[in-house]
Amino acid sequence: MPPARIGFWVLTLAAFAFCARAALRGPPPLWVAAIAIGLYLGAVMAGVLFLNLRVFVDAVLTGPEDARGVALTFDDGPDPKTTPRVLDALDKANVKATFFVIGQKAEKHPEVIKDILARGHTLGLHSYAHDRLFAMRGPGRWRADLTRGIEALEKITGERPRWFRPPIGHTNPHVSGVLAELELVVVGWSVSARDGTAGKSSQVTARVLKGVRDGANVLMHDASERESHDPPGVAALPKILRGLERKRLAVTPLKEWIEDESENVHPARDRDRARSRRRSPR
Repeated sequence: MPPARIGFWVLTLAAFAFCARAALRGPPPLWVAAIAIGLYLGAVMAGVLFLNLRVFVDAVLTGPEDARGVALTFDDGPDPKTTPRVLDALDKANVKATFFVIGQKAEKHPEVIKDILARGHTLGLHSYAHDRLFAMRGPGRWRADLTRGIEALEKITGERPRWFRPPIGHTNPHVSGVLAELELVVVGWSVSARDGTAGKSSQVTARVLKGVRDGANVLMHDASERESHDPPGVAALPKILRGLERKRLAVTPLKEWIEDESENVHPARDRDRARSRRRSPR
């Protein structure tokens, strides 16, 4: 279990104990109650905002301990203008990446989705609508959005996406059951290019190359969320690829790592499947 999740459950038990004590011995001073409530709400918000803490959901963040190379992942596409530029740069370097795509954009640009697959890359789901307040929604809204996104990609590609990256990396305490039900493995990142907004490509290049090492999972963008600008990572990508080569860090397809890691994401589900197979008549 991730350390942050353990800490959250310890804090939750402490909150119950605090409430029980208040019920038995009377309310504490207002300033004490305010601090206690603030600490707990802060812990909840940290779990919502920072996927890499893995407080509320399990997530693949990096390659396994013995991983070699770097995985490149791209969010917020497809875009008929910028995604092909990313694909061309990857082709020139002869490397493969993973694209976490928005379902409603995929419906608008199915030809780009097909081009991604034709060039040997892998698809994941980045939700259907990329709702910026997704973390504030209940399980029903998550289930409806993700189901629609899965169906959109399945209609275009003939295959069901297995990997999911939450919009902006936000989750909440209610979604782990929905993700398990839909058999989606959550994928986070260990290095962020922070190129989702307008900026200088030189800064993106420096940021990525400073953070990468064997097993790193790099988050970049092949499109802007609202299609309002070209992400600086698109222009930075050729320089990043050359920098990785200088560092002798190969680009490794995420799928080479995620098969092993995903066994740890839904272990109970995988055990149930194994028992079912053993019980099935041959």
